[in-house]
Amino acid sequence: MIEDSGQSGDNMADRRQLFVEMRAQDLDSIRLSTYRTACKLRFVQKKCNLHLVDIWNVIEAFRENGINTMDLNADLSVARLEVVLSTIFYQLNKRMPTTHQINVEQSISLLLNFLLAAYDPEGHGKISVFVVKMALATICGGKILDKLRYIFSQISDSAGIMVYPQFDQFLREVLKLPMAVFEGPSFGYTEQASRTCFAQQKKVSLNTFLDTLMSDPPPQCLVWLPLMHRLANVENVFHPVECSYCHTESMMGFRYRCQQCQNYQLCQDCFWRGHASGSHSNQHQMKEYTSWKSPAKKLSHALSKSLSCASSREPLHPMFPEMPEKPLNLAHIVPPRPVNITNDYSLSHSMPTSGNPYSTKKVPTDLPCSLDANKQQRQLIAELESKNREILQEIQRLRLQHEEASQPLPDKGQQNPTLLAELRLLRQRKDELEQRMSTLQESRRELMVQLEQLMMLLKTQGPGSPRSSPSHTINRPIPTPIHSAGTTPTHTPQDSLMGVGGDVQEAFAQGPRRNLRNDLLIAADSITNTMSSLVKELNSEGSETESTVDSDFGRGDLLATTSSDPFFTYKPSAAEESFENDLEQQLEDELKLEELMKHRQKPDKTCMVRL
Repeated sequence: MIEDSGQSGDNMADRRQLFVEMRAQDLDSIRLSTYRTACKLRFVQKKCNLHLVDIWNVIEAFRENGINTMDLNADLSVARLEVVLSTIFYQLNKRMPTTHQINVEQSISLLLNFLLAAYDPEGHGKISVFVVKMALATICGGKILDKLRYIFSQISDSAGIMVYPQFDQFLREVLKLPMAVFEGPSFGYTEQASRTCFAQQKKVSLNTFLDTLMSDPPPQCLVWLPLMHRLANVENVFHPVECSYCHTESMMGFRYRCQQCQNYQLCQDCFWRGHASGSHSNQHQMKEYTSWKSPAKKLSHALSKSLSCASSREPLHPMFPEMPEKPLNLAHIVPPRPVNITNDYSLSHSMPTSGNPYSTKKVPTDLPCSLDANKQQRQLIAELESKNREILQEIQRLRLQHEEASQPLPDKGQQNPTLLAELRLLRQRKDELEQRMSTLQESRRELMVQLEQLMMLLKTQGPGSPRSSPSHTINRPIPTPIHSAGTTPTHTPQDSLMGVGGDVQEAFAQGPRRNLRNDLLIAADSITNTMSSLVKELNSEGSETESTVDSDFGRGDLLATTSSDPFFTYKPSAAEESFENDLEQQLEDELKLEELMKHRQKPDKTCMVRL
């Protein structure tokens, strides 16, 4: 009991909060009851965030909670009603961007308490399904055409004809909304209300129902309903015109122009509250404007209207067929929100015969379209499905191509064992050539060392030896002149070649009569020929190896190191050229010295003979 009393106290506080905030808007000061009622209901709609919910969202929430399968005369508990409202607002938050999220709990509490204040003032804790549907369909946002079509589907039979008792019940329930905002004296329910709406009509179809409720002016008991939608449409309309009473430079919403006073215009706040100034009176006829046009646009519009032969006035709503199509059984399917409402038809349903015309009425499962529109939609669906299949096939084909292209290519050597064996042989041959090259290079280095040692020995053998060049020098010992028969040379060629390599020693150990120049040239030629033959052999084998690898594998990088090795492309360096030049110069000097010694030796022999 304590918890129930506490909860009821909270509900009363929430109800008072909504009405306190509404009174703070000073809406009761509006002079005209129609505008006053529309403004109050619009305030409740925006305060509960119902202006962000259309009739299609409400229908979706009904289906998710099974309200569409319930009897219209069945009662909903407050907890069940709260679940339905929670579905509406939580789904709304999912559709809204993160920067425009609403307070779901507050919206549910405000709307629930407003509905209870309007339809359960005694606190029984239950509301009928028909009341919930009519109330939410009336006070939610969206287009008035969609809302009226849904309402007609609830009060018509299976043949698409309105049932008068059901329409009377609709008026009884929907007029409780103005009573909830303290406008009952102006728009309360009367028994003559339904007859004043459709006085002379025997059968009211959907088109007749829409023509009557959307006409100008609409029925007096429901005049506030289209005005509430017009308020929503012009809330953000800007008029760059100064108000003649409050002298505001511009105005938002409605704009009113006096038909008797010249250029006298009022904003909606001044007109609603009956403000007037100067010669203007509240009894003057005022024209309401929902937009602003410049004088040039007004003139062009008037000229085009006068020159037009046919009437440019568009119908208030599209025309629907008299006989509705049999609805599809989509009780467990929530369809998406339709894009074009002009191709849809009203909700139809089955109406069993009973004493109460709406007691056992089945809730429609969908808003079926007309026959032609339904055929066009089916054709469009078939075309879209065909295009979807083609797109899926193309996606699958592209995916397979991508997978094939992304797979690594298998190694050619693994596919052909012969090529793999040849590759191993070529690599082995390459290693052998590199080893032989290093061996020959080492032999060449040793030979150069032996030549250097020979030059040093020739340079340091005695005072009679000629002066060598500062660079590489090769000197052969010159026998000293014989002054007597018992005199022998102190140094022999064999002595001077001690410690020198065998090849060089053999070349210089031929005896004193051998031509020194020829011996040195032969030794140099031997070295040059050996290196040339080595280079040619390496180049020939390297080129054969490269051609074989290129033809078999197409991989030119196997012997790239061989072709770029300096040992395979031998070029004589500047030091070697200088060495050859010095060698030739030294040989010429030694030849001249030898001839001079021979020339001096001849007189010595003559003297010895004379003695």
